[in-house]
Amino acid sequence: MPGMKMIVGLGNPGKKYAETRHNVGFKVIDMLGGVLGIEVNKSSFGGHLGKGEYAGDQVLLLKPMQYMNCSGQPVADAMGFYKIDLNDVLLVLDDMWLEPGQIRLRAKGSAGGHNGLADVVEKLGTEDVPRLRVGIGQCKMGEAVEYVLSEPGPVEAEQVNQGIGRAKDAAICWLEEGIGVAMTKHNRFEE
Repeated sequence: MPGMKMIVGLGNPGKKYAETRHNVGFKVIDMLGGVLGIEVNKSSFGGHLGKGEYAGDQVLLLKPMQYMNCSGQPVADAMGFYKIDLNDVLLVLDDMWLEPGQIRLRAKGSAGGHNGLADVVEKLGTEDVPRLRVGIGQCKMGEAVEYVLSEPGPVEAEQVNQGIGRAKDAAICWLEEGIGVAMTKHNRFEE
């Protein structure tokens, strides 16, 4: 029997934030939508939602349209409405602890200082939610807010875009083969 899987990209709504480091989650969703033929344009659950099919499953793509720190409720609402199991959700978000272009999949874990992920964990009441982190590189101590809400320079933007492409591939692998296989295949950092 076909199941339902949901991939959620975290970011901030509006043109002002579109190209910032914090919005790589949205960019991965946009790229996935293009590849999977899913239009992410329906206003639902406080976000933009797209629905399609891939690898025998129904697939939901969600971009919460709250600000990053309030991402959890749209995720919880969509999961509740569609009765989606935690293992069938993948969160996609930026990560300052990974170099630009790197990605890392994890089946569960702490929010690691990411306020969007922290809000999702709080609203779901568990850290056991699979996540795909896309590296945006580090900044000086005390400058995190300005850093994540600013746009990368040309060289770094190219590296981040490569990471977005890798994340799209990893998310498709997750849809096809699950978190374990996707981690084995995609948690490598060689260039």
